[in-house]
Amino acid sequence: MPYPARLNPHLRRAREHSTAWARDMGMLEGSGIWDEDDLAAHDYALLCAYTHPDASADDLSLVTDWYVWVFFFDDHFLERFKRTPDREGGKAHLDRLAAFMPADPGAGMPEPENPVEAGLADLWSRTVPRMPGSWRVRFAESTENLLGESLWELSNIGAHRVPNPVEYIEMRRKVGGAPWSAGLVEFAVGAEVPEQVAGARPLRVLRDAFSDAVHLRNDLFSYQREVEDEGENSNGVLVLERFLECSTQEAAEAVNDLLTSRLQQFENTALTELGPVLAEFGVGPEESAGVLAYVKGLQDWQSGGHEWHMRSSRYMNDGYAGGGDRGGGAVEGDAAAAVARFAARGVEPWLRPTGLGSSAARPFRGGAPAVRTTPRAEAARARGFTHVPYQRVGPSRLPEFCMPFTARQSPHLDAARRRLVEWAHRMGILRPQPGVPLSHVWDERRIVDIDLPLCAAGIHPDATPDQLDLSSAWLAWGTYGDDYYPAVYGRSRDLAGAKTATDRLALFMPLNDPAEAASSAGRAAPSGSATPQPANALERSLADLWTRTAGPMRPEARRALRRSVEDMTGSWLWELANQTQHRIPDPVDYIEMRRLTFGSDLTMSLCRLSHSEGIPPEVYRSGPLRSLENAAADYAALLNDVFSYQKEIEYEGEIHNGILVVQNFFGCDYPSALGVVHDLMTSRMRQFQHVVAHELPVVCDDFALDADARSTLAAYVTDLENWLSGIKVWHEGCRRYREEDLRDGPDPQRRRPGTPSGLGTSAARIPQLVGRYGE
Repeated sequence: MPYPARLNPHLRRAREHSTAWARDMGMLEGSGIWDEDDLAAHDYALLCAYTHPDASADDLSLVTDWYVWVFFFDDHFLERFKRTPDREGGKAHLDRLAAFMPADPGAGMPEPENPVEAGLADLWSRTVPRMPGSWRVRFAESTENLLGESLWELSNIGAHRVPNPVEYIEMRRKVGGAPWSAGLVEFAVGAEVPEQVAGARPLRVLRDAFSDAVHLRNDLFSYQREVEDEGENSNGVLVLERFLECSTQEAAEAVNDLLTSRLQQFENTALTELGPVLAEFGVGPEESAGVLAYVKGLQDWQSGGHEWHMRSSRYMNDGYAGGGDRGGGAVEGDAAAAVARFAARGVEPWLRPTGLGSSAARPFRGGAPAVRTTPRAEAARARGFTHVPYQRVGPSRLPEFCMPFTARQSPHLDAARRRLVEWAHRMGILRPQPGVPLSHVWDERRIVDIDLPLCAAGIHPDATPDQLDLSSAWLAWGTYGDDYYPAVYGRSRDLAGAKTATDRLALFMPLNDPAEAASSAGRAAPSGSATPQPANALERSLADLWTRTAGPMRPEARRALRRSVEDMTGSWLWELANQTQHRIPDPVDYIEMRRLTFGSDLTMSLCRLSHSEGIPPEVYRSGPLRSLENAAADYAALLNDVFSYQKEIEYEGEIHNGILVVQNFFGCDYPSALGVVHDLMTSRMRQFQHVVAHELPVVCDDFALDADARSTLAAYVTDLENWLSGIKVWHEGCRRYREEDLRDGPDPQRRRPGTPSGLGTSAARIPQLVGRYGE
């Protein structure tokens, strides 16, 4: 906890006001949920006085009322719907609450029928008139997420299902309500985050890292109450306890390490990413000061929330061992030591026993506690910046992957292979770029070896020849760009050049008629923007692909495709920034950004667009559909990390690999980290299947989809299954990741373009290492 806690001087007034308000709303005696003693013991006024230390007396009272309401909602939902469990009744209850949050403050509301509705109606009318429209939209969305995702918790309880770690982090943000709390921080500090940057990566990461730390801290304090008393399955300690098959204390230590990592991610984002994005969007001094006040408000919430948990009777608070980092000495149940015990066993993780009675053989049981001489948080921070690149790791180890879907292949594969090479020659991808050092990243032998049409043929087995050519070219463009950026901009640390190049790519994706824009390249396009002449192969090939792909699309589909491309190219800048800092990413940030660097959304969007006519957009935006796509994306990206481990760690000095991220987080070795990644892949695949079997039918019912729409949705699921199996087949069949493909051979075409080979050339890596460490 790096921030000091402070207490608002208006605490007593907020206590008195919130008690009277809760009684007026019907939340105390007679509610069947609370009485005044319950409210006094929970002391939500103390929570708000700690988390909003600089708020005025009136604002503190209003914010306290919001927290009284949200905790009452949680307990009310527990008693009425979770303990039963009654999903239908819970859904009907939640559906009505949206009517009490109108975007127009003057719009009418229905008559409240219970204390939850009465409280929301009163709070909404007192709060939103003071805030601008953009804040109202964001706050209403986070409130609806907070309320609506309670159904997810209810469904898991009914199915006796504990989520996997990635699923849990994503859903806890909505259920736990910390993004909602971040909206109230804006209100309390009196400074709205400008709309033009509210959705940018730095603000999104600050909000998400804040949320994760708040929720993980709450999980540590609430484990006994939620798991033992309420029968709750959505608690981070329980999630890791089940996933790692370890003791409760070891899981708690791992949760605390992840909490620390998220706080350090918050700090890194605030210090390295926030300033540049404010400058990029032209945010003025006054608004920038408001953003910084908001960031400080999030810090105050972290420290204040911790102090409140230490004092409130809502959660167990016995047995607390002290504040801050632990110093040297024995740490009982250390998660890193548990993973180290796993490594010491010397058993390949996918060969460990499973089934009834086999939990005793799991690697996280028993063993001696760790002895630390460096405070835990600082040791983790230092480890993330001190990885030695280009270590010899040997061939990538491949476990027995969980793949329940049968791969199919397009009959047009051989022709697509020939045409892709011809297209790459026309675009200039297979030669050096004029005036750009180190830009000869591909040659013809390389594109043949990578064999991206093999991937396209599995992803789209029923594609026409033209469709298969287009899919192959998109895969080639994304893979080429992913190789091009670190070679051209990473070695020289030219972040400004990379940003300029990325911004230019958007010019080749006009939202007006792409064919007309392509014919007017270099002059003013009809929309008023300029489509310049391509300066290199990356721009030229994107312009060609955009014209061929976006031309037949409707405007909204065109915008979605452009957004997916921009997200992917923006993620390349994130990788370069981490490489410049020589910083191994935080695990949560890595998983979420890896979906973009892998191009998952781009390739999935091509599948999604083919079914867009039959499925309402709100279905694609629903929680289960996003959960389905994210599970697939994570499985595929981690599969790539497993295959590419030697290529990236030994040959490229890369830091963006899921196995390395796990090694860094747990302080464990390669086999141990591979076991964790393999388990996570398997759990994400099982989640994919769970969503298809249990959650999508509910979505169909909730949105009242007709038979045609349900059939279209089923076809999209089949496309995702092909996507997964096709990517696995490609990794197994291409010549990109095997050790014999990576070694420099006597044939110059077998070497990585631009890489010297032969006696004495190992010294050529010295400038790269010197560039990294500045020595």
